[in-house]
Amino acid sequence: MYDFSTDSAACARAVEAGLSDYLTGPRLSGPGPAADRVVAAMRHGSLEGGKRLRPLLVRQAAAIFSVAPEAALPAGLAVEMIHCYSLIHDDLPAMDDDDLRRGRPTVHKAYDDATAILAGDALLTHAFALLGEPTTHADPAVRIRLVTELALGAGAGGMVGGQMRDIEGEKGGFSDGEIGIMQAMKTGALIRASVRMGAIIGGADARALSALTAYAEAAGRAFQLADDILDVTATPEAMGKATGKDAEAGKQTLVSTLGLDGARKVLDNTVNEALLALRTFGPKADGLRATARFFASRKN
Repeated sequence: MYDFSTDSAACARAVEAGLSDYLTGPRLSGPGPAADRVVAAMRHGSLEGGKRLRPLLVRQAAAIFSVAPEAALPAGLAVEMIHCYSLIHDDLPAMDDDDLRRGRPTVHKAYDDATAILAGDALLTHAFALLGEPTTHADPAVRIRLVTELALGAGAGGMVGGQMRDIEGEKGGFSDGEIGIMQAMKTGALIRASVRMGAIIGGADARALSALTAYAEAAGRAFQLADDILDVTATPEAMGKATGKDAEAGKQTLVSTLGLDGARKVLDNTVNEALLALRTFGPKADGLRATARFFASRKN
């Protein structure tokens, strides 16, 4: 029987060790030596914290196709590096202006704004270098598909574009449906990419990839909706960062639109939608099922 706590903890340990090994001067150097300060800032923004949920999704999706966890790890590390870069940049004064992340000073507070920008830039860049390495997958065609998938999830039509829409919405408000589009891009696109990358590593056919994509899109909506609920209900201590900022900024979310009870009902329905998408995979998809349920029940 699948045990979410055991699997997620094992994945988090593997990701922590993998990032610690990769984010070093010797590994990041070429053609010149990597600058010590930027490497230290990259490590500050990536290590010692986080639930590592996106690498877990890569691992769980790949497991459906009997891919060993260690074979899915390099792609998971690449996704996590993209996620960590986005957090470093989101915390900057020009964006969300946060002082705490995972209970520690944000990178721009621990170092400075310029170093934080460069650390994020480097994490973004090296994520794709890692995907290009033969150790990520023996087949170059698969590596190219992974690079493309992650770029689409992280780029102007994905995470970055969603952040831009969020900024625009803060200034001008959202019309009907625009909140969902923004959140599907800002948060959901990288979750979608994680699941699809695991499926690509596993050699999924078009039908399986379509079903997993439907799961991922629903799971991404559930994750963001749970995040919006926690911004209202959780303490800063539980979250390891400031809470209540959406309301303070007058930001439109589904919680502000529907109220807490309405948002929780939509969350339950969204999780059920994710689970329904997995109906053809049997017990091999129990990991993905558990993660969707965790998204809805998490406390931080």
